[in-house]
Amino acid sequence: MNEQLEALLRQIIHPETEHNIVDSGFVDRADMGDDGSVAITLRFQKARDPFAQKIKRQVEELMRSTFPNNQVMVIIREAAPKPRRQENPTTTSDICRVIAIASGKGGVGKSTVTANLAVALRQRGYNVGIIDADIYGPSQTKMFGVEGYIPEGERDENGHDFMIPAQSYGIKVMSIGFFIRPTDALMWRGGMAVNALHQLIHQTRWGKLDYLLIDLPPGTGDIHLSIIKELTISGAVIVSTPQQIAVADVVRGVEMFRHEAVNIPVLGIVENMAWFTPEELPNNRYYIFGKGGARRYAEEVGVELLGEVPIIQSIMEGGDEGRPAGNFDSRVEEYYAEIAAKIVDKLPADC
Repeated sequence: MNEQLEALLRQIIHPETEHNIVDSGFVDRADMGDDGSVAITLRFQKARDPFAQKIKRQVEELMRSTFPNNQVMVIIREAAPKPRRQENPTTTSDICRVIAIASGKGGVGKSTVTANLAVALRQRGYNVGIIDADIYGPSQTKMFGVEGYIPEGERDENGHDFMIPAQSYGIKVMSIGFFIRPTDALMWRGGMAVNALHQLIHQTRWGKLDYLLIDLPPGTGDIHLSIIKELTISGAVIVSTPQQIAVADVVRGVEMFRHEAVNIPVLGIVENMAWFTPEELPNNRYYIFGKGGARRYAEEVGVELLGEVPIIQSIMEGGDEGRPAGNFDSRVEEYYAEIAAKIVDKLPADC
């Protein structure tokens, strides 16, 4: 444990023990990286310690006020996490590679990129699945035209219960959207959302998959950290629009995966809605949202620009109609084929 961080953490008192959180045994790790980044892991004996979130906020505020220019990450874990129920073992053992698709903010087309990237990988001959982990705004059910699907239950010879995912265009899809009505307001606390995701991940009958894409919620938060704990992520893809790339939220999204406490490779950035070309003026490009922001940012942080996808009307229409445009528009297929090829080259050929 870093001595400077330990001294700082002794300032924080647990209301129940009335002692500082270091001496009370709530600090599992406190490390400072060579770049000054701070990573702290707190462990609590109780599964739902009523003071856990309050203490986490106190630690974050203390560290950020002490190190205002440094990255800070505080993670909460249980002292003795309960093992997964043996009667329902995980169904992820035959998944080869897992790719997280993330964005700093909403509205950049992350779900559209996820859907068309899945199509592009499928067109290369791979077995592909999607988890719609955007708990509060699931989109993949509409993207693939499976909004009315109700997952069937299945029990194997050992009495294990599983769910059957939807299939569309040869891609397996599982989403929280299958379990709620489109008109329902999903008012879940973090723990409820995390439990729902745990079931979607481990109780879906995935079978053998070469690639599982995770459509994450925008930003960074509990859902992201929970997914990281639940699965071994092969790499992350960040989606942005040209002007969005300068926003601090995008930077935090990249740095979350790069943080030493997470350590997931960032495979690259996809610049969505890069320009607009009218069909009647095929040689013209109109940079509605700015030009080259993703490329400049990628160069600054040493991340590859995987591709630039322009505004094409069929992408919007395909999403509304439940058929990803990469399946029927050769222009869209070309852009996503290039992105898929770069991702495939970056990951191990064998599992």
